[in-house]
Amino acid sequence: MNPQTILVYDGTFDGFLCCVFTVYDQKITDPIIRKRSQTNNQLFTITEDIITKKQQAIRVWNGFKKKTTSNEQRGFFKAFLSEIKGVENTLLNYMKSIFIKTSRNAIDFSNKDILKISQVARMVEREKHRMEAFVRFQLIKDSLYVSTVAPDFNVLPLIIHHFKDRYADQKWLIFDTTRKYGIYYDLNSVEIVTFDNVSEIDPKTIKGHYCNQEIDFQKLWTTYYNNVNIKARKNTKLHVQHLPKRYWKYLTEKM
Repeated sequence: MNPQTILVYDGTFDGFLCCVFTVYDQKITDPIIRKRSQTNNQLFTITEDIITKKQQAIRVWNGFKKKTTSNEQRGFFKAFLSEIKGVENTLLNYMKSIFIKTSRNAIDFSNKDILKISQVARMVEREKHRMEAFVRFQLIKDSLYVSTVAPDFNVLPLIIHHFKDRYADQKWLIFDTTRKYGIYYDLNSVEIVTFDNVSEIDPKTIKGHYCNQEIDFQKLWTTYYNNVNIKARKNTKLHVQHLPKRYWKYLTEKM
């Protein structure tokens, strides 16, 4: 029995593409791609640690782009950001089916991997839109607008353009408390940030740094929200349908 090869990578998109490069370069017939943070409980396997190399990633992605449309490329990236367990192997199979295509013909949804990627990409897209709608900023004393979120999927890379355009005149930080990183805009560009001490960006800690203007605004908004509601027409079921409870923790009026 030939041992199965497990390719372990750093969790980045470039790292995943380097795994794909290794599969083709070493002609690995039955690989499993896994993040370094995940444990391996399988017996009779060979584990290979993949080093992320930008040139290898570019080479694989350029080859993929030649065979796909921009919509397919965006869907592929969104599926990767889902972080669903085992999605890397579905993406690898999807890439294999794309690489053997002779032209950019219609997407074959009868292929189970292509169908799965399409479905997952739509799920990630819905979460992206919800984050764009439900992110709420709080102004702290450093003239910085801060928001903490915990999306189901890793959608921060997808919402950068939206917030950079919409809030171009103010400095802001959106921090993903689940994945322990954020996106920070300094009025010029957006960069990825992390904190040595995650408690610095905890919502309770941020609350202690509110400026007076923010406190007054939250009181005003809560008063307005409570007064415009018509209690006689309250429809909790419909309300939760349009605004799921898991997003309430972001909203000032629900705090």
